[in-house]
Amino acid sequence: MSCNWGTELWDQFENLEKHTSWGIDFLERYTKFVKERVDIELSYAKQIRNLSKKYYPKRNREDESRYTWCLAFAATLQQLNELAAQKEDLAENLNSQIVCELARYTQELKTERKTHFQDGRRAQQHIESSWKQLESSKRRYERDCKEAERAQHISDRIDVEKTDGEKTRQTAQQKQQAAEESRKDYVTSLNQFNQDQHQHYHTLVPVIYQRIQDMEERRIERVSEAMRLSAEAERKVYPVLSHCLDAMMDAAESIQPRKDTRHVVDVYKTGFDPPGDIEFEDYSATMRRSISESSYLNNRAEGRRHSRKLWPFLRKNKLLNLLSSPRQPPPPPPTSPSPGAAVNSPHSPPTSSREPITQRLSDLMSSSSKTRKQCLRSIKRGVSSPADCSHLPPEQRRKKLQIRINNINQEIQREKEQRDALLKMREVYERSPQMGDAGSLEPRLEEVKQNLQKMEEELRRIQVWLSETDSGLSDHSSRRQGGGCGLNSQATTPDGSYTEDHNAELHFKSRSSEFDDEFDDEEPLPSIGTCKSLYPFQGQNEGTLSMVEGELLSVVEEDKGDGWTRVRRNLEEEGYVPTSYIKIFLDSSTKGAVTYI
Repeated sequence: MSCNWGTELWDQFENLEKHTSWGIDFLERYTKFVKERVDIELSYAKQIRNLSKKYYPKRNREDESRYTWCLAFAATLQQLNELAAQKEDLAENLNSQIVCELARYTQELKTERKTHFQDGRRAQQHIESSWKQLESSKRRYERDCKEAERAQHISDRIDVEKTDGEKTRQTAQQKQQAAEESRKDYVTSLNQFNQDQHQHYHTLVPVIYQRIQDMEERRIERVSEAMRLSAEAERKVYPVLSHCLDAMMDAAESIQPRKDTRHVVDVYKTGFDPPGDIEFEDYSATMRRSISESSYLNNRAEGRRHSRKLWPFLRKNKLLNLLSSPRQPPPPPPTSPSPGAAVNSPHSPPTSSREPITQRLSDLMSSSSKTRKQCLRSIKRGVSSPADCSHLPPEQRRKKLQIRINNINQEIQREKEQRDALLKMREVYERSPQMGDAGSLEPRLEEVKQNLQKMEEELRRIQVWLSETDSGLSDHSSRRQGGGCGLNSQATTPDGSYTEDHNAELHFKSRSSEFDDEFDDEEPLPSIGTCKSLYPFQGQNEGTLSMVEGELLSVVEEDKGDGWTRVRRNLEEEGYVPTSYIKIFLDSSTKGAVTYI
């Protein structure tokens, strides 16, 4: 569609001046943008070069030229250098083709614009001068006409009175002549102004405005060309960048672990044979021992005191909750309807295969107090409370869930009210289309519908948790206490389990009491779900927990593949039970609603 500023914008000289000025400002701003882009590319290339230089292998390190992973890393650094070079080329092209050219063109554009608007102002001044001359001749003609009329009126009055008025008649004639001359001047000025005005609006203004329009279109085309050149300059470097990335991939795939390990053998192999067996040297002929029973017992007690330095800084129940885990396969689920006989089966998790607790704690005791705390806290499952509030006592959990149910019911009620209002509004729009489009309400109605479905699902889930809590409260009196998880000393029984007498346990309590204050703020592991026991289980060994059929427990740790699941009855009773003996309901915030049967 063609347009002409001279004919369509003949009276918008000031607005055109503002618009063209704003266009030049935009061109300068775009030039500044490309210049800053050039600076960013140069800075990026410089940082990449410095990074590559910093990590490039040293010449005196022969090992880095021997192994494939070192060679691959060196090749990657070389490709980074090439990538930096391409970024520098991109910055150079942007600077030479766009920044410099646009800066020069902007100066030319400013000069051309100044010339065009000076011509426009001269034309405007000429038409204004012609208009002023017309107004002046018009006022003079009006004044002369009034004076001639007044002089003629005086001359006519003298004639009526029949007095001598020759001088008055001459004055009247002179005024008539002056008025006639003023009339001729006014007609001449009027014709000249009309001629100038026609030339101004039909010849000068269209030509000047057309030149301004052409100048503006060239400016816009120059901006388009600059953007195209910028995209083309960046597109030219992409094949090289892609080649660099392909070279990096090839370098990564060239790593050969077997070849590198063989290089280690070649570098460090000595060729000597391993040492042979050492012959037995008998010193029994010269040995004279005299060790009393009391000395042996004292040494044994002293060794036990030294070994007890490795006992942890937590209370006994916390220690076993963190470190006691069965290591033997769990018992299979009973096949009979009354599985009570399987409770005391020989497949219960024995403790003989577990490593000594002192050995498992030696690494913890060798670290600092802060590190020990972080180490023990790291086994917790998350830091936020579980969605089903299973970390709370049963009664508090029931109240918390009831409050959440009330809140969700209120939200559901609000959403339903909003849905009803939208439905009424849609009916009004359908009856009176001029008031609004009924289809525009459908997205909002769909959103409200989805919100209602989500809240109803959440409400059903919380109600299930509440029913489980209520059933747990009703069955609380029938729950059996778990098997003993007492902490044992290093003396072992014939079956391999660890035992400790009462005095040793008192000694451990006195030794660990000084550490209790440090971890009094330790909270139990958060629950990740719930479980229901399918069969009774009598946990007779250390680290296990007894349960009755149909009992609800909290799950604090999933089965790690050994067939045991860690559960909690309350804040004080935790232990492991066979995974096949329970049915697990995990929270939605965990790995999913996985059920083990």
